[in-house]
Amino acid sequence: MKRKLSLLTAFVTTAILLASCGDKGQNAAQQNSLNAPVPVNAYTVAEEHVVATDTYPGTVVPLVEVELRPQVSGYITNSYVQDGQMVTKGQKLYEIDRTQYQATYNQAQANLRTARANLERVRQDLERYENLARQDAIARQRVDYARADFATAQAQVAAAQAGISGASTNLRYSIITAPMSGRIGIAQVKIGSQVTPGQTLINTISNDNPIAVDFVVPADEIPRFTRLQQQKATDSTFTVQFADGNVYPFTGKIATLDRAIDPQTGTLTVRISFPNPDRRLIPGMTTVLRVRNADIGRQLVIPNKAITEQMGEYYTYVIQGDSVVQNRIALGSKVADKVVVREGLKAGDKIVVEGTQKLRQGAKVVLGSPQSAAAGPAAR
Repeated sequence: MKRKLSLLTAFVTTAILLASCGDKGQNAAQQNSLNAPVPVNAYTVAEEHVVATDTYPGTVVPLVEVELRPQVSGYITNSYVQDGQMVTKGQKLYEIDRTQYQATYNQAQANLRTARANLERVRQDLERYENLARQDAIARQRVDYARADFATAQAQVAAAQAGISGASTNLRYSIITAPMSGRIGIAQVKIGSQVTPGQTLINTISNDNPIAVDFVVPADEIPRFTRLQQQKATDSTFTVQFADGNVYPFTGKIATLDRAIDPQTGTLTVRISFPNPDRRLIPGMTTVLRVRNADIGRQLVIPNKAITEQMGEYYTYVIQGDSVVQNRIALGSKVADKVVVREGLKAGDKIVVEGTQKLRQGAKVVLGSPQSAAAGPAAR
């Protein structure tokens, strides 16, 4: 029995010793792994020629636009234009049923003729009565009556003339003409449609050359655009990029800044005008407005993938000897897959562009391919 206990004790002791040696070996291996150099790829910071821009979502709007609404009621009887065509000021566009307005105008003319004939008769009577009164051949009261009749006849002529003016205006309004030169849109009514004065929208005319792009800027950027407006910047400061990535060939200039900041959004609307000879900018189109900023000329740029973010601040790992130092940097404009660095780096610095996820302040590094190093153990 004692012999069996001795053998069991010896077996347990040996197992503990072996386990202890195994843990020490594993810990040593882990420690060596943590201290092992991290394979990274490096990039040498250098200056490049930069033309940087800030971008804003913009909407194309016409500088001048007029809605066509009727001023008399009735049914549309004729259309003299094609949808989308160019029209000139005063050109006849649509006709509202004129039958009633023509009849009213004719009646007003007849009323005027009657009033004028009555005025002439009363005038002649007044002349006769006044001649007789000078000869004491008629009562003075009769002359007074004749003078009152003459004044009444004059008022009737004036009323008839006003009737003609109103009837003539309504008759003229039954033909809708272009109030400006521009391009007409798609008609909102068809022949036979009934229209109501001031309410029914018949069509819209806009002048699309020049045209404008509206966009909004936050309150802290307003001084910048105020300066640009005062400087009358007209070179390549303002450009438009289409949804397909193509850039509009013409540059713009500030047309106006809105009169006040929107109290709900805290933004201000800025309007940029552009030439539009080929009508590539269409009202209502959504575009990207690009505004050239201060990052112009020779600037330090680094790849985006070299940047790490921590609590809203940006850092890069600078290689110094066989280790890295974490540097905080100030970023400027994005240029393709790179970004301008305004502070924190200098030309010639070597920074880590691949392998940053395994780095910390003071970590050892070795130049190589992080992807190959990661795939190595799996291959074995």
